[in-house]
Amino acid sequence: MTLLGSLKTSFTRRAAVFLVLACLVVASSRWSALPAAWHERSPATLPEQQSASDEAARSRELIGFYERRLHSDPGEADVSARLAGLYLQRLRETGALEDLGLALRAAKTSLAIVPAVRNTNALSALALAEFAAHEFGPARDHARQLARLDDTGTPYAILGDALAELGDYGAAERAYAYMQRRSEPGNENVATRMARLAQLHGDNARAAYQFAKALALELRRSEPSRERIAWFHWQLGDTAFFSGDMRGAQTHYDDALAAYPNYFRALASLGRLDAARGDYLQAIRQYEAAVALLPDPTFEAELGDVYLLAGRKNEARTQYELVEFIGHLSRLSGVMYNRQLAMFYADHDVKAQEAYQAAKREYRIRRDILGADALAWTALKAGNLGEAQRAMRAALRLGTVDPRLFYHAGMIAGAAGKHALARTYLERALTLNPQFDPVQANVARAALAR
Repeated sequence: MTLLGSLKTSFTRRAAVFLVLACLVVASSRWSALPAAWHERSPATLPEQQSASDEAARSRELIGFYERRLHSDPGEADVSARLAGLYLQRLRETGALEDLGLALRAAKTSLAIVPAVRNTNALSALALAEFAAHEFGPARDHARQLARLDDTGTPYAILGDALAELGDYGAAERAYAYMQRRSEPGNENVATRMARLAQLHGDNARAAYQFAKALALELRRSEPSRERIAWFHWQLGDTAFFSGDMRGAQTHYDDALAAYPNYFRALASLGRLDAARGDYLQAIRQYEAAVALLPDPTFEAELGDVYLLAGRKNEARTQYELVEFIGHLSRLSGVMYNRQLAMFYADHDVKAQEAYQAAKREYRIRRDILGADALAWTALKAGNLGEAQRAMRAALRLGTVDPRLFYHAGMIAGAAGKHALARTYLERALTLNPQFDPVQANVARAALAR
């Protein structure tokens, strides 16, 4: 088979995987789908019986057991609620969209049999599934309903998360404060939310401390979850990377994979790290492994960028075509990749008006800082400089320290003729991480050189 033929086969296979997953989500639900230091046991020293493969096998066995029970007696509300939670767990492990649709359907089935007032497990699963599906308004409303029925911290964790995604940060912080008061001391979910708030407000060192605290709490459990351990390491790795700590990022990504081999998030982040170091061959290997597990448009686009940097133009072009094809399928199926696709178009200077309109539509509902950043960046590329400036101010309003935000702010300031401000922002982005993005960092340096 020729190289081009091999690429087309890979394109077709991954696009087919995406289409099947998207169709399964739509068939299952009306909702749109998506999308420090410590001295504890390391992943390598966790008990062998807690291996990632054993965890996955236990999940499959439990799901199969409850599916069979439900087949025998479809009226068991508790079984449907349990299944919803198990599908959500598998979604976290694999990113497979069909589990999102199954979770939504199972939670709604359970609530149709037994109402929420006597079925808080199903209501909680529904709110979590809606959050995963980027239906943040319904997730917020169901979390509020749950808070009236459940006096633990759980409803306020879900509520705070949904409010944060909607950009209502003051209400989110109040919800997290309620969660903290209603939770036992040493709760890892509290530490995770404190980490997120620290990131939003620009205290990345505090965020790393809180993520490490949450990881240590997970490791103290009698049966720690390897997926959760991998997720905490991945968060710590990304926090390190965007703060310019390449060695720390490498350590955490490696630890994530030691805890949960083939963890797709860590593989893609390692690809980005290798690309930042200029090791494009290794970056390609990591990204190819990640997209083989999950054909996420962001991963696919970043793989295309690395192909291009490695001089493999045909493969880069095929990747970009795949991203656009996934975008076409997502519009047909209702899968929410609007923001990722809008940023892809803006980064690659194509379909500027389409990207801008997509970011603008989403920002009407989801007014978080990343939504403001997407609106600002796409507005700049579409020639709407005034809106780009206003949206960028909204994106920076919390004092978040992220080189990607500073880069966009610098390019927008430069376009507005504010050259001193542009230089300040661009220098700040490149000081945080000189290779925060293998392509856009070069654009920032070129802008500074002018």
